[in-house]
Amino acid sequence: MSKLSSGKILIAEPFMGDPNFERTVILLCEHNLHGSFGLVLNHETDFHLGDLITKNVYPDVKVNYGGPVQRNTLHFLHTNPELIKGGLEIIKGLFWGGNFEEMVDKLNLGLISLNQIRFFIGYSGWDKDQLATEMKRNTWIISNTSAESIMNTSKEYWRESLKRMGGDFKVIANYPTDPRLN
Repeated sequence: MSKLSSGKILIAEPFMGDPNFERTVILLCEHNLHGSFGLVLNHETDFHLGDLITKNVYPDVKVNYGGPVQRNTLHFLHTNPELIKGGLEIIKGLFWGGNFEEMVDKLNLGLISLNQIRFFIGYSGWDKDQLATEMKRNTWIISNTSAESIMNTSKEYWRESLKRMGGDFKVIANYPTDPRLN
């Protein structure tokens, strides 16, 4: 099993039972002694960026569900450190956050394409040792990922991630949501 660290993805085990995280894949943006912070990669919302900020945004961009914590916060991942200053590199070529005003201006000017940035409302968070406890209960499967993969996720990213891992994980990817219906 891989070690927990920033830049890893957490893949929910198939029968988690928590509707906030059922069949989710979460990118760990931060993991340290004080806790963990991540963003759900495969759940969309009905929101667009223009619905959530006062500044006009063109083009209007879909916003994903980042998690159940502080759903009044907005986060973004991008692949443009040369255009958006202040971001934290999570994995090679993928950055979390940065100067928000600068980003909106460059998005409006068309300098940032929509396949180079993703927005999230809320986040997934764990207090100190909480995620380690969940790992002991086999709640999550840890895997590596790439910037390209993160920027091109779909609703099927949970299944796709498990299939990519191969072996027994490929079998798990086909488990029904409710085994009683099988």
